[in-house]
Amino acid sequence: MTRWAMVADLRRCVGCQTCTASCKLTNATPPGVQWRKVLDIETGEYPDVRRTYVPVGCMHCDEPPCLDVCPSTATRKRADGIVTIDYDICIGCAYCAVACPYQARYKVTKRDFAYDRENTSEEAREDPKRMGVAQKCTFCVERIDFGLENGLTPGIDPDATPACVNSCIADALAFGDLDDPNSNVSRLLAENKSFRMHEELGTGPGFHYIWEERR
Repeated sequence: MTRWAMVADLRRCVGCQTCTASCKLTNATPPGVQWRKVLDIETGEYPDVRRTYVPVGCMHCDEPPCLDVCPSTATRKRADGIVTIDYDICIGCAYCAVACPYQARYKVTKRDFAYDRENTSEEAREDPKRMGVAQKCTFCVERIDFGLENGLTPGIDPDATPACVNSCIADALAFGDLDDPNSNVSRLLAENKSFRMHEELGTGPGFHYIWEERR
């Protein structure tokens, strides 16, 4: 089997938001909609203060709460772990957005562009099917499927890898098959201590965070 997953190395992330920008460019999301964003967390007390940057988005859960509340079955989970939305049958009720504990889903009801549409490619890249329905990070599933169809390895070959991972200037993001013990993500998790966000909820997130080497 295959279980696609993402790993963020919190020791390397510098909070540059390049992953956020590349996601918006790739998916033409409107202002205010960030499928990939980076939390800026400050801890400690002066003078021992530190900042931690945490990339977040759809966690592509093993047990996605958004799936259970969807009345039209528009939200689905593929065998490889990727959670998708069928825009053709989504009724825009936004139950999934309420159920998601990661605040990773959005509903857009008005066309909006960050720049003058005559000077950018936003309008050309916009997907009208996403209007009035739920939308979120897809792990760039089209790139993954394209890569697999053409003999590429997601997480290794850029054309088959999520845009946010390709753009990370600090190599803080990794993507790969968690069911393959020799994959890049499996090795990272084996060599480092890790956690998953709100794991106590039993959602089984497919997004892992590492912060310290195993000793």
